[in-house]
Amino acid sequence: MIRSLLIALGVLLAAGPAMAADKVVLMLNWYVYGEHAPFFLGKAKGFYADQGIDLEIQEGRGSAMTAQAVAAGTVQFGYFDVPTMIKAAAKGAPLVSVGVLLQKSPMSVMGFTDKNIRKPEDIKGKTVATTPGDSMSQIWPFFLQKTGLKESDFRTVSGDAQTKLNAVINGQADLLLGYSMDQSMKIKDATGKDVTPIMFADYGVNMVSSGIVVQKDLVTENPDLIRRFMTATTQSVEAAEKAPADATAAVLAALPKAGKPDTLQEGFERTIPLYRTDETQGRRPFQVTDANMAETVKLLVEYGGVDADAAKDPKAFYTNDFLPK
Repeated sequence: MIRSLLIALGVLLAAGPAMAADKVVLMLNWYVYGEHAPFFLGKAKGFYADQGIDLEIQEGRGSAMTAQAVAAGTVQFGYFDVPTMIKAAAKGAPLVSVGVLLQKSPMSVMGFTDKNIRKPEDIKGKTVATTPGDSMSQIWPFFLQKTGLKESDFRTVSGDAQTKLNAVINGQADLLLGYSMDQSMKIKDATGKDVTPIMFADYGVNMVSSGIVVQKDLVTENPDLIRRFMTATTQSVEAAEKAPADATAAVLAALPKAGKPDTLQEGFERTIPLYRTDETQGRRPFQVTDANMAETVKLLVEYGGVDADAAKDPKAFYTNDFLPK
């Protein structure tokens, strides 16, 4: 009996103490909507736990604020607009993207489907609501250039994000500048009416959007954590692509007030086509190309107020080294 107890004690001592999971905070770009569904699905399915990560998902209040939180080390990971990160990094913020998820821009000009505004030519004579200074307004002139439109072809009204939504909802504007999977769903939730976006990406605006961003110190101090996080996140995105209903159900299980099930799922389904460009079809998520990132930096230099020196080394702003093969 004593010999058996000693053997059992020896086995326990040899096993050592269980390793505690790393507590990790992921801060989003905004309040939760369909785009964020993969993170909740991955947490629910245990992908992060399998990688030794105890994940907390926090809502954000805009990409600029999430960028500040990551740069300050308040949170380890941020999911937000990569062009916003590039602007901050070009001014010295210690930030780098370790995975670009949305490789096509969700930027669009959108209005009610029953108004039959489906292509750039249809914008002529209409009223467009914008928010001066936001990312879409900065790239809007490039879209106009690409499509042969002039600002004199339509009327512009300005306001903050909610005012812009209200203008379309209340009929004061025909269209607004917004994200195809975000503002379109807010309008549909408020009115029950379908919205058709005219995608900037369909007319030669080759710019990335949301991705995972970390502080540069984390790259040198804990690269293993980044690898494990990106492995779990890649698995999460792949699982969500295959089962959008499960992904949005995971959101609502964690946050019942995140939205209406149907429009939450539709918003996520509108996000999936933005994961890959023609060049990255067939690849796992986050595998952005050098050419796509270089074009993004070039556009930010020309239209987004980024210093021209940024275009000399686009690879300073991102890496694919932490992605699973």
